[in-house]
Amino acid sequence: MSGDIWTAIILGIVEGLTEFLPVSSTGHLILGGELLGFTDSSSVTFKIAIQLGAILAVLVVYWQRFWNVGMGLLARDADSIAFTRNILIGFFPAMVVGALAYEAIRAVLQSPEVVAIALILGGIAILAIERMVKVVRIESVEAMPLRTAVAIGAVQCIAMIPGVSRSGATILGALLMGVERKTAAEFSFFLAVPTMAGATVYALYKDRDLLSADDLGMIGIGFGCAFLVALVVVKAFVAIVARHGFAPFAWYRIVVGSAALIWLTLR
Repeated sequence: MSGDIWTAIILGIVEGLTEFLPVSSTGHLILGGELLGFTDSSSVTFKIAIQLGAILAVLVVYWQRFWNVGMGLLARDADSIAFTRNILIGFFPAMVVGALAYEAIRAVLQSPEVVAIALILGGIAILAIERMVKVVRIESVEAMPLRTAVAIGAVQCIAMIPGVSRSGATILGALLMGVERKTAAEFSFFLAVPTMAGATVYALYKDRDLLSADDLGMIGIGFGCAFLVALVVVKAFVAIVARHGFAPFAWYRIVVGSAALIWLTLR
């Protein structure tokens, strides 16, 4: 893995800032790696593994919610069972597709051009969906019907294309299905826990022969930076969305994607 401590720090900060925003953390890591010259084959594992740091931030911020669900499961509480069912059902499509298409996904993860185009198209899609969403029918993760959880999980698979954004796909897919904004954002956070944990463990296992002790140290630094930054972002994101909606993120995607496409074309 050709990188250094500063590369790990910078990309860890980028991951923490972007994992839960609908701007594509993977896309930003790919473009950031391109700018920093961090593009060897094992760098893909680094970019996947440090996302677990951001996921740990969700567990810390929402620890009380997860604790209550755990206690509720022991007591066979209906809401806790529904919450757990919806998260696991939402995770299932990504688990299957990720396992079957791992090598194809790795190949796409090397393409900054795909990221730039996906950022632009995703921004346009967000603006369109913001105008379409009118009716709210579901106001909690526990109240989400099984078919809605399955559908959101299927939409999450689209985000395996770098630049699409996992959080963006799940949140906007949920909005189209009548899920309230705050609930859509939180479901995306919770769904990220098994999804990214599974992706990280699988990537480390598949690429274990490519990694050395130095590589694991670099992953650790990126993991720590992603965790600390994501702690702040997770708390702020829901408030930003409630006040301003998703349009600011859409315009950001379009500007960054266009700039990246111009740079990649001219370099």
